[in-house]
Amino acid sequence: MRLLKKLSFSLFAICLMMSSSLMAQKRDFYELRTYHIENAEQEAMLDDYLSKAFIPAAHKQGIAKVGVFKPIDSQPDAGTKVYLFIPFKSMDEYLALEGKLAKDQVYQAAGSAYINAAFDNPPYKRIETAILKGMSEHPKYAESALTTPKKDRVYELRSYEGPTERLYKQKVKMFNSGEMDIFSRLNCSPIFYAETIAGANMPNLMYMTTHENMEVRNEHWKQFGADPAWAAMKDLPEYKNTVSRNDTRLLYPAEYSDL
Repeated sequence: MRLLKKLSFSLFAICLMMSSSLMAQKRDFYELRTYHIENAEQEAMLDDYLSKAFIPAAHKQGIAKVGVFKPIDSQPDAGTKVYLFIPFKSMDEYLALEGKLAKDQVYQAAGSAYINAAFDNPPYKRIETAILKGMSEHPKYAESALTTPKKDRVYELRSYEGPTERLYKQKVKMFNSGEMDIFSRLNCSPIFYAETIAGANMPNLMYMTTHENMEVRNEHWKQFGADPAWAAMKDLPEYKNTVSRNDTRLLYPAEYSDL
C-alpha cells in the first residue's frame, strides 16, 4: 500500500509538472486594432470612449492591460491613427468579448456617445484589425519597463513582411533563435512579438519595442547593428531574403494606456 501511494504521488507530481510546462508555453493572442481618423474631434471621441468605457470594461472581463498608442508628431500619419492593443489568453476569450460588452450596462452607458454615434458624425473613418499570436519564445505580452513620461517615449511597432510563407517562417525562426534576445540585452523593453494569423499584409510578423526617447531609440538600433550575435546571424543562408518589406511605426502611449 505504501509503495502504491508513493507511485501515485510520483505520477501526480509528473502530471503536475507536465501541466505547468504546457501552461508556461501557452501563447497569447492579440488584437491590434487601428482606428483611422480624420480630425481632432474624432480623436477626442475615441479617447473618451477608450479611457472611460472600453478599457474599464475590458479590465472587468479579466483583460488586465490594454495598450493605446498614437503616432509621434514627426510621423507623416500623426493625428490620423489610434492603435489599440488587446491581449487575450485564448481565441475563445477574444470571441466572447463582444457579447459580454453588449450585456454590460455600465459599459453601454459610458460608451454611449461612441456606440450610438450618428452616421454623419462617426468617431472614425475606418477600423483595421490584425489578429496575432505570441511567438513561441516570447509567448506572453509584457509591460514596458520605462518610467519616463509617456509623452516622451517612442514605442516602435514593426511589421516584417515575407515574400513567401516559407521565407516568412524562416524570419519567425530567426526571432525565436536569438533576434529577440538582442533586443532584451539592449534594454529595448519589448511589449510583444507575434505572428499574424489574420490581417492585411500577410505573411508577416509584428513586434513592439519601447525606448525612452528618439535619441535612445536611434542608439539602440546602432547598438543592434553592431551586436556580435546579429553579425553572426544575419548572413546565414537560411535567413537570406526573408523580409520583402519593413513597415515601421513610431508611436507614443496615450496617458490612459496601461502599457
